[in-house]
Amino acid sequence: MPLANLHRLPDQLRPDLRLVFVGTAASTRSAELGHYYAHPGNRFWRAIHEAGITARRYQPGEFASLLELGIGFTDLSKSGAGMDHQIATESIDVAGFRAKIEKYRPRTIALTSKKAASLFYGRPSSVISLGRQQPHGSLPDIFVLPSPSGAASGHWTLEPWRELAAWIAAQGGLA
Repeated sequence: MPLANLHRLPDQLRPDLRLVFVGTAASTRSAELGHYYAHPGNRFWRAIHEAGITARRYQPGEFASLLELGIGFTDLSKSGAGMDHQIATESIDVAGFRAKIEKYRPRTIALTSKKAASLFYGRPSSVISLGRQQPHGSLPDIFVLPSPSGAASGHWTLEPWRELAAWIAAQGGLA
């Protein structure tokens, strides 16, 4: 479904966030509702709570309130919606994402799928490992997480999410 027929999923960014979650693009459900990680089968909200990133389990409609905790959201494609394989390559804007990172300077970035990491790094997902990545120029610390999408359940593990939570805690925690 073209995003023109859906609500646009706005960035949730501000200067000096502790953590920014970065997806490939909004799911169709997220774009329809205007909430990040809104599909009932998506593990995102459960994962950030179970891993210890948030003290309670938030609901998708509460995504904007995570800014108060120092957590932001964006996607590599702000004009596409659907599953990763449905996102048009020309809608992926890595340069635009990098410009947002330069502007807002978050402390940590968490790419919420190997597909997003593949697009960001310009490498096949098969050569990208989960967890904390090697420092990359002037970019903040970067983690690659397994996709919380129900469609990726065969590759699911909470461990990289726990690694991220431990890293955030070691860096002084959230706001």
